[in-house]
Amino acid sequence: MVTLILLGALALCVLVQLYFSFFRFLPLSKHQDPEPDVPRPVSVIVAAHNEQDNLFELLPQLLDQDYPEFEVVLVNDRSDDDTEFYTFELERQYPNFRVVTVKKTPEYLNPKKYALALGIRAAKYEHLLFTDADCRPCSPIWIKKMQAGYKNGAEVVLGYSPYAQLKGFLNHLIRYETLLTGIQYLSQANAGRAYMGVGRNLSYTKSCFFKNKGFASHIKLTGGDDDLFVRDAANNSEVSIVIDKEAQTASIPKKTFREWVVQKRRHLSVGGRYRAADRRRIGAFVGANVLFYILFFILLVLNSHFAILGALAGVRYLTVFPVYLAAARRLDEKISLLLMPVLDLVYFVNYLFLGISVVLYKKIRWK
Repeated sequence: MVTLILLGALALCVLVQLYFSFFRFLPLSKHQDPEPDVPRPVSVIVAAHNEQDNLFELLPQLLDQDYPEFEVVLVNDRSDDDTEFYTFELERQYPNFRVVTVKKTPEYLNPKKYALALGIRAAKYEHLLFTDADCRPCSPIWIKKMQAGYKNGAEVVLGYSPYAQLKGFLNHLIRYETLLTGIQYLSQANAGRAYMGVGRNLSYTKSCFFKNKGFASHIKLTGGDDDLFVRDAANNSEVSIVIDKEAQTASIPKKTFREWVVQKRRHLSVGGRYRAADRRRIGAFVGANVLFYILFFILLVLNSHFAILGALAGVRYLTVFPVYLAAARRLDEKISLLLMPVLDLVYFVNYLFLGISVVLYKKIRWK
């Protein structure tokens, strides 16, 4: 009797995953970005703290974008490296490059949000485009492609930001996690239920920022300058997505498991601030995957109903994973189908322990 109940629960987990795969993720793989229309003046904003080496590479790529009218606003956030000297020379070379310097963050305010808010206030143009210092635009028409998202009256445009493909299992895991996170928030936004974006590739209007009182609802929290702002903006603003490869920014992944865990804990720490409906959807997807593995291994240990167990695992492997691959191809992510079961298991087990650690140890720090 107990094993039948467990098998029923396992089957339910598979059904939940099939629902998300076919009714949310599969439509994303067929999404077509809008074609660019009339170019809008754009302010590209980057907040950087001791990112001199990254800025050496990033800023020239931003300033050489193929776009008729734009500026790059760098917020030099309390840096004590050579950022100031380097950017001084760039200001002389590029009339559309400006620097906002932060000497000290007011007490009780989050440094990054404070820096971004200053950059937004300093921006000349209505349309704002954000990325991080450790990112690189994937094409010289990144600005052009991202601004196409405003074509149908949107006030927020969500982009995708993959991590660079390097050697090693950790890199495979990071890119798999990025893919699953991406297809979740992009597919929900595509269905009219936006709940987050990533600050590595995000655009919104200045009017939208002030209409939603900026970062006021979460100004003291570490993290949330991207996802929690999108949460607030989605309540009264149209949100669109742009996912073509040319509209992406590639990021440099963490090199050690410890660094990645710290980063993921920071991201997960704001999840409790999402709207209840969004938490339920995320919880259903993650919970169905985590519970699938728990129940699968329990039933494996009980040595019963191997045929049914194998059938359910086979259905999941032959239906869910191909949908992930279709979404990956649309996002130009290269994920191995053979390695996917291992990555999936490690990712969701790790997600479980990370979630527990965030609940038990809530102190999260920014730079």
